[in-house]
Formats: sequence, C-alpha cells, structure tokens
Amino acid sequence: MNTKELLEKALRFDWLSIEEGIYLFENAPLAELMFTANELRIIQKPDGKVTWIIDRNVNTTNVCIANCKFCNFYRIPGHAEAYTTTMDEYRVKIEELRRFGGDQMLLQGGHHPDLGIEFYENLFRELKQEFPDIKLHALGPPEIAHIAKLSSLSHTEVLQRLKNAGLDSLPGAGAEILNDRVRRMISKGKCSGKEWLDVMRAAHQLNITSSATMMFGHIETLEERFEHLAWIRQVQSEKPDSSKGFLAFIPWPFMDDGTLLRRVKNIRNNVTSEEYIRMIALSRIMLPNVINIQASWLTVGEKTAQLCLHAGANDFGSIMIEENVVSAAGAPHRFTADGIQRAIEEAGFEPQLRTQQYEFRDLPSTIEQQVINY
Repeated sequence: MNTKELLEKALRFDWLSIEEGIYLFENAPLAELMFTANELRIIQKPDGKVTWIIDRNVNTTNVCIANCKFCNFYRIPGHAEAYTTTMDEYRVKIEELRRFGGDQMLLQGGHHPDLGIEFYENLFRELKQEFPDIKLHALGPPEIAHIAKLSSLSHTEVLQRLKNAGLDSLPGAGAEILNDRVRRMISKGKCSGKEWLDVMRAAHQLNITSSATMMFGHIETLEERFEHLAWIRQVQSEKPDSSKGFLAFIPWPFMDDGTLLRRVKNIRNNVTSEEYIRMIALSRIMLPNVINIQASWLTVGEKTAQLCLHAGANDFGSIMIEENVVSAAGAPHRFTADGIQRAIEEAGFEPQLRTQQYEFRDLPSTIEQQVINY
C-alpha cells in the first residue's frame, strides 16, 4: 500500500478498506492526514462554519443492570442513591435549559429492569404536552433493545411507538466499540454490536435521524476500531433515500478515572492529543457518507478540539449544561455559550448555533452563561 495513493483515493470519496485505514493510521504523517480530511470537510461543508448546540443531558434514571466496566454513574436496583427523574424535576431542568437558550434535551438513563415501553411513552407524551417546543433526543440503541426485550416488542415497534409519543431523534449512545469481543469484556449487559446496528437500521427506516459514536482507547485493537467505522459506513449506505440516517459521528477517548477497567484491569486512557486528532481525520476519511464529524471537547479539552477543526471536524457539539455520565469518569472540561463561540473563532472559523437536525438557528438575544454542575 502507498500513503499518497490512499489519500488520493479518499479525496475521490472512495471507500477505504479496514486494512487501508489501519495502514494510514500507522504510516501517514499527521499533517497529510489533517490536510486530506480538511479538504474533504471543505468539499462537504464549504461554508467555513463550525456548528454547536445548546442542550441539556438529563438522565431518566441511574438504575442500570448492564454493569459496564467503564461507568461510574449507574446504581444497581435498590441502591440508596438510585433515582428516577420526576416530572417536577424535569420542569425545573427545562426552565433552566430555556434560560440558557436551549431547545433540546438529551434523555438517557440506565437499563432499568422495571421501566418498559409504557413508561417512556407516558413520559414523552407528558413532556411534549407541557413543553411542545422542546426536542427529545432520547435513549440510544442499547436502551431501545432493552425496552424491546422487557416489552416483548421488535425494535421497529418500540421506535414507532416512541416516535408517536414525541421522540425526535436517536443519539448514538452505547456503541463503545461494536465488536462483540470488546463488548463482552466491557459491557456484556448491553446489546450486541449487531443489535446496535440493527436498531439504527430500524430508526432510519422510520425516518428517525440519529448519530453514531465510538469510545476508543481501552482494550480494542486497531482492527476493531476501523471495523467499527466500516460498519457505521455500511449502515449509513443502507438508509432509505428519504432518510438522513446518521447526521454525525462523534469519537471520544475512554475516560478511566475510578472505573472498574482501571481499578481491576489497570486499563488506562493513553490516547494522546495526536492520536485523537489522527482518529478525527480518519473518521472523516473513512466515513464519506456521514457529513458531520464532531470533536469531543468534553474529553480532550479545548486546544486539542480546536486542532480537530483543521483535521476534518466541523462540529463542536454542545455546551452541555448538565452532563453526568462521562464526567463521572473524569472528563473535567466545561464551556459556556460565549466560551464555545470564542474557541471556534480562535481556531479560525465562524461559530454557528444549530439544532439537532443540523439546521442553523439564530442565537437567542439573552443567554445565561453559568454552567450547572451536579
């Protein structure tokens, strides 16, 4: 294989094989990867804007029976700290969200053994009835699969009922690494990689937009990392013409602070800034049919994320008014609305507020700047 020929192939928007992606990761100079990925971004997103969003991560419950070895957030059923968020608590959180200029909630939680389809239908309907302007970017493939099993329904039936109840879009949560060797070792209580992909296929058939993610830098091999990218690309290629499918891809490094993987297996996050930028560039190169690539400032920090904007990324994600899961494993970074726009401008781009559908929206006339920490 030859680096120059592979990068020229990428610039034609041809699909690179898993082996070719690995070759570039191991052999291509970072500057050449960044240049190629940036050229692809310019072709796909020529406006010079970097998008961001104001939303709030709200956890429906912290009760979970998946027992992921990288998660410090969950509590087992019956634990003294276990909770399920009440409507009164949602009301407070949504009013705070509005003060920050947000119009979307990212609703996620655990694999609660007692919360089936009816619980989520009732919750979504009540939220939409009281707050019709708030978008629900909710649950994720592992939660959909869990609800389907609890309620003896297919993925499609669960998604259709949730869509009818008010679901607007599906986050790419719980992908981690899609190879089942990895999943058995770090998250065996979650759905298989194939089931994760099948939930996304079902969502796209129903015209439910989604995102895709990858948590890397723990026990996976390079081959499993690039296999993950190839599977995402394949599912995107299968979506109906009427569906947007995956709107974005978001890779981030494993956060290890206090996790079982670190305490028991001594697995640590050794992903350097250079490796993260390399993976961002290769995400753009390997996924020519996913238009938006997001840099995870929450896990890698402002400076590295800014460099990612010159390596194929065109989105800076959310200011994350509230985020509990990744932060519980050691992600320390925070942004206000002013701060995220300043960071984008410092990197040489125009900040553009967006919706979950990647539609531009005007900046609200007043936005509170305080970040809520829970």
